[in-house]
Amino acid sequence: MAIIHHIILVALLVISVAAVSMPSKLKPTQTVPAVSAAAKAFTDAHNKARAMVGVSPLAWSLTLEAAASRLARYQRNQKKCEFASLNPGKYGANQLWAKGLAVPPSLAVETWVKEKPFYDYKADSCAANHTCGVYKQVVWRNSKELGCAQATCANESTVLTICFYNPPGNIIGQKPY
Repeated sequence: MAIIHHIILVALLVISVAAVSMPSKLKPTQTVPAVSAAAKAFTDAHNKARAMVGVSPLAWSLTLEAAASRLARYQRNQKKCEFASLNPGKYGANQLWAKGLAVPPSLAVETWVKEKPFYDYKADSCAANHTCGVYKQVVWRNSKELGCAQATCANESTVLTICFYNPPGNIIGQKPY
C-alpha cells in the first residue's frame, strides 16, 4: 500500500511540475553574467559621483574590463607597473598608481573625485597645480559604459588601477555635464 501511495505522489509531482513548466516553444530569457564584487564597487563609486551632478549611471562592460585588464597586466609584466600611455585611445581612461597601500575600487574612484573642488564648472577649468581631467571623465555625461582592472607589482608594492569609459570623455570645448 505504501508503495502505491509513493507511486501516486511521484506521478502527481511529475504532473504538477509539467503543468508549471514553460512550453518548449518559448525561448528562455537571456541571463546577464554576474559581475564581480570589484566591478560592483567600481560601478557604485562612479555612479555615486555621477548622481551628485545629475548624470545618468554607468553600466559595467565586460569588454572594457577585459581591455583594462590586458593593459594593467602588460604594465605589470612588461613595464614594472609604470603609468600606461593612454592617449590617444579608443576609450576614455583614468589610472591611479599607488605605492605601499591596498587600493580598493572605491578608494581609486574617490581619489579621482577629490579633484572636484578644484574644478570650475562655469569656466570649465581647473585650479592651478591640479588636474581635473580624471574627475571630469568619471562624471562625463556622454560616457555610458565602464570597465576597470587592477594589477599589483609585489616587488614594488604598487597597485595600478585602470578604468576605461565608452564613449570617451574630456572632449576639448565640451563641459562634462
